[in-house]
Amino acid sequence: MKKIISIIADKMSAAFVAAGYEEKFASVTVSNRPDLCQYQCNGAMAAAKQYHKAPIMIANEVVAKLAGEEMFSLCEAAAPGFINVSVSERFLAGYVFEMKDAPKFGLEEAAEKQTIVVDYGGANVAKPLHVGHMRPAVIGEAVKRILRYMGHEVIGDAHLGDWGTPIGLIITELKVRKPDLVYFDPDYTGEYPKEAPFSVSELEEIYPYASKWSKEHDDYREESRKAILELQQGRRGYMALWEHIMRVSMEDLRKNYDNLGTVFDVWGKESDAQKYIPDMIKDMKDNGYAHISEGALVVDVKEETDTKEMPPCMILKSDGATLYNTTDLATIVERMTLYNPDRIIYIVDKRQSLYFEQIFRCAKKTGIVKPETDLVHIGFGTMTGKDGKPFKTRDGGVMRLSMLIDLIVDEVRTKMADREMPEEERDRIAKQIGLAALKYGDLSNQSTKDYIFDIERFTSFEGNTGPYILYTMVRIKSILSKLGDAAGAAKPSAREIGADERELLLTIARFADSMEKAAAELSPMKICQYIYELADRFNGFYHANKILTEPDEIKKAEWIVLCRMTLNILNDCISMLAFEAPDKM
Repeated sequence: MKKIISIIADKMSAAFVAAGYEEKFASVTVSNRPDLCQYQCNGAMAAAKQYHKAPIMIANEVVAKLAGEEMFSLCEAAAPGFINVSVSERFLAGYVFEMKDAPKFGLEEAAEKQTIVVDYGGANVAKPLHVGHMRPAVIGEAVKRILRYMGHEVIGDAHLGDWGTPIGLIITELKVRKPDLVYFDPDYTGEYPKEAPFSVSELEEIYPYASKWSKEHDDYREESRKAILELQQGRRGYMALWEHIMRVSMEDLRKNYDNLGTVFDVWGKESDAQKYIPDMIKDMKDNGYAHISEGALVVDVKEETDTKEMPPCMILKSDGATLYNTTDLATIVERMTLYNPDRIIYIVDKRQSLYFEQIFRCAKKTGIVKPETDLVHIGFGTMTGKDGKPFKTRDGGVMRLSMLIDLIVDEVRTKMADREMPEEERDRIAKQIGLAALKYGDLSNQSTKDYIFDIERFTSFEGNTGPYILYTMVRIKSILSKLGDAAGAAKPSAREIGADERELLLTIARFADSMEKAAAELSPMKICQYIYELADRFNGFYHANKILTEPDEIKKAEWIVLCRMTLNILNDCISMLAFEAPDKM
């Protein structure tokens, strides 16, 4: 189903050509002066330079060719050369009613379907999820769902860190604390215990302690590096410990991501890519891409056009140990082997932009990916407290993600204290609203920007917030439950439409355009902007009209269609943002 703006653009193109001008000047945009018109074309001003005419003359000639077009209620030239356009109420209502019966409200899925891997989450095993893990999980989940809605085949990959520094530190600290464990006996050849010699809470305490200790003791840090190398080389005892660490950690990670509503299609791990490393390195050497520099194996990725320093991409350390670079490149090899994706999208802290530039260049240069494969890094900013510093607990510690979720859900529960409902129901609804507040509060900001976590504002039932969107949906559900199926097979009539209803119709009609922009820019914020406008327009329409008591049955039936359309669109959009609406609040 064509978008309204595309239909207008077709009419405008024909008019420019009929008036003797090239159709390239017929571009149409949503008006930046909604008080004057709904859409505008500024092409006459660009055409003026080529045709050596005053812009207003060209605009008047084009407008003359559009005279009598029934779809327009306004089509006029305005100085110095704008063409202002508004669509008729009859056309607008008919278009929205056509959307009602079209799949995905008339949205045309991507013309070229792609296979896309979205790498998000990025948690390290043996470490609890903290507030820093929220943004990649929330942004990545939304990006995955938006692209899937557009018809692409999308694989969401957790890509857990299970093979690098953290594991080496844990093994080293376990050896200090429990040196008699059989895993540390290099001569042991028997079966290893099936039960892990630690709990998840012990693991979560071990890593930060070991990390801090390694920064203060060189010998300890060197021991952990040796442990990593021996693990990578397949030492039996360390492999058995690693398997225990993975099993215990994965159970906890799955529980926490489920609590957040993040659903991975693949629980990929750094270790999965290890088997691809030997052949990858051999290929790099054989084809002359990799060379030795100061004892390390590197690939030069600097380009002649670079204006800043671009270090080589290190593949192996001088002692033969692999790095994150090695594993990430091998993971791309794995993904090309398993999925042959057209795009791989990474949702990782924006401070890693240089790192990903190196990795992407290396993957392209060495032929790991095809030239046309799109490698994308969406770098996100930091969530801070009101003091502008990274969000922490009251005592200054790193806040766990589960604690953050509990904090915002408790705030919602407090605001719902006066609602008369069973406690169990209140808790369930508070969880739904709390997650909506948390996710919308994050996603309504530009991904690359830092933002302040303001629990009062995020949980407000008014303004540009998740709870406001849900409140609007609950209001519509209440209206529809009282009116039932009174709309029947309603069709748009020739009645006069009020200003608030017209604005709602226009916003509904812009659904496809908003979704396409969100997908093209990989921007969940565009979805948030759209649904806030839609909810706001609906509430303006609701307050201006007595929907439930409207005596004109034809008008009421059309209004019910608008209510249902608004609710269904909001439902699809919040599903893309990975939260859901309760039936009451």
